[in-house]
Amino acid sequence: MSMHDDTSTHEAILAIGTEISKVVVGQEGTLSGLLAGLLAGGHVLLEGVPGVAKTLVVKTMATALNLDFKRVQFTPDLMPSDVTGQLVLDPAAEGFGFKFRQGPIFTNLFLADEINRTPPKTQSALLEAMEERQITAEGISSPLPDPFMVVATQNPVEQEGTYPLPEAQLDRFMFKLIVGYPEAAQEVEVLARHHSGMDPHDPVSAGVRPVADQSVITQARTLVDQVHVEDLLMRYIVEICRATRSSPAVELGVSPRGAATLLHAAKAWAWLSGRTYLSPDEVKAVVKPTLRHRLIIRPEMELEGTTADSVLDSILMTVPAPR
Repeated sequence: MSMHDDTSTHEAILAIGTEISKVVVGQEGTLSGLLAGLLAGGHVLLEGVPGVAKTLVVKTMATALNLDFKRVQFTPDLMPSDVTGQLVLDPAAEGFGFKFRQGPIFTNLFLADEINRTPPKTQSALLEAMEERQITAEGISSPLPDPFMVVATQNPVEQEGTYPLPEAQLDRFMFKLIVGYPEAAQEVEVLARHHSGMDPHDPVSAGVRPVADQSVITQARTLVDQVHVEDLLMRYIVEICRATRSSPAVELGVSPRGAATLLHAAKAWAWLSGRTYLSPDEVKAVVKPTLRHRLIIRPEMELEGTTADSVLDSILMTVPAPR
């Protein structure tokens, strides 16, 4: 496919929102976060109660982007090989050899539903995929498709039978987005769509069509990389991250990797906002989704009601933004 010019690439990415609104009511923040994550080459963790269209947003986005989509329900008995694939006996091979049968992880958009319901062993099988973008089985590595993005969902309530994600795993997610309940008017619209017979599980029947493809994503990623960043803004990002390490409420602050992730996230946000350069506003806009899961709040402060978001809010108020 031919190269798009910068404007048409931007329009194609923004058109995804229009397509998704045919099926999903509200959730613009979730969609923007997913798009920014995709363009910055990151993975996204969605936290919210069941039934707020988390799966639907991701599935519809895959349709609008013409990407391969697979969803796996994470359960306590899910094995790593159920995700990554396994060696199977191949009678056709010489001397009854084995061949690797790819698991559902071999896709563009992989949805790990309720990731905190599966034991750490299976969670960590996802880790290599997210970090290395490949799967190794019996010493043989198979690259994952490009683009490749993991979107995981988890329920906020610490219910029985959940395995909280360890810090190392959380760090692999570019964003942690909080998916809330819709507004009253939006909820009425959801019911109206159900009443009119719309099948929320079939985006195509609801009229969602592909408005972009792999070449658009590749082009958009190049443009995100080219977003101009002044030294002052690099310093601003570093100062925000360093402030998390010296905050009295924080046990473990943001790592240098977290700071680099914040830079990439802010550039993607700037490009989605129609800018070719980074301003403090875009940095501020992505601070909470990018950093909230990278802070460990001291237990005694947590008991007093301190959250990662409240710490980040106060840091944003105290660290001076460049003019």
